[in-house]
Amino acid sequence: MKKQSLVKASAAAAFALLAGSAAAQEVVLKFHHIWPTAAMAPQKVIGPWCDKIAAESNNRMRCQLLPAMSGGGTPPQLVDRVKDGVDDLVVTLPGYTAGRFPKMEVFELPFMVSSAEQGAQASWDFYQKHAKDEFPGTKILATWVHDPGFVHTSSKPVNKLEDFRGLKMRAPTRQTNKLLGKLGATPVGMPVTGVADALSKGTIDGYVLPWEVIPAFKLHEMSKYHTETDPGHPALYTAGFIFAMNQAKYDSLPADLKKVIDNNSGAQLSRQIGKVWDESRPMARKLAVDRGNNFIQLSPAETDRWQKASASLNEEWVKDLERRNLPGKEMLKDAQDLLAKYKGEGNAKK
Repeated sequence: MKKQSLVKASAAAAFALLAGSAAAQEVVLKFHHIWPTAAMAPQKVIGPWCDKIAAESNNRMRCQLLPAMSGGGTPPQLVDRVKDGVDDLVVTLPGYTAGRFPKMEVFELPFMVSSAEQGAQASWDFYQKHAKDEFPGTKILATWVHDPGFVHTSSKPVNKLEDFRGLKMRAPTRQTNKLLGKLGATPVGMPVTGVADALSKGTIDGYVLPWEVIPAFKLHEMSKYHTETDPGHPALYTAGFIFAMNQAKYDSLPADLKKVIDNNSGAQLSRQIGKVWDESRPMARKLAVDRGNNFIQLSPAETDRWQKASASLNEEWVKDLERRNLPGKEMLKDAQDLLAKYKGEGNAKK
């Protein structure tokens, strides 16, 4: 009997050891994104976030980084790759898949957003209220928009609305393609990863982008003119981002590791990322200044002309949502009210 008890005790101890080992097993999260490693987003958002979850999990959870689409596929496929569990984590633009995420497109309408921080806070609240159902199988950790987008061209300056005629201009999303069409250009939709090649081949004459991303793809070296709208107006455009995790992967984590993810997601993370995007703008812009590129600052009156030319996109977005049996008018007002709220909070802190 003694021998049997000893055997049972040893077996129980071995089982407990194995169970403890399994519980403490390292979780590796495949993190796939569009940027080269040296770009701002990997350096100031993705890398620090991964370092933080590793530290807070005592190195039981870490990221396997897959930069510049090195995990395979194309940028528009990232939303499905994370939903289907091919990737565990992604940062991507839902707008790369035209019309699939119409609710969150509201923050891509022209002259809506004044700063990335403001847009990040508003988009997170809007997502919580209206758009959770747009991302089945996916746990959204943060939402934000980039810093204000401007017009960049290689051979012809854009000084006024009429200068868009005859220009083939790249845009990232459905709404920005529509915007360029309203302004008089021929829109060409593509992810940022294709812009340099399209410029070099003459497929496009220019592009719209925020300053943040331009150095990562050396686009300031391929552009001669930069047209910026009046700073007293909201941005010409912004594009929305999501920081997304495969829901099944999150659900498979033990409770303490879920808590680490939860503590590093949500409204605070969204706002923090938006602030990082805003802070990146001056340094990125300076690279184009240092090269001697030409800068065009639109007057308030000319910016008004651009705003008036594109104003119908708001009504078109509302009608599109109403065709989908969604309360488009109410949702547009919610987005505008949230942006006004967070713009007011930002001004109050100054």
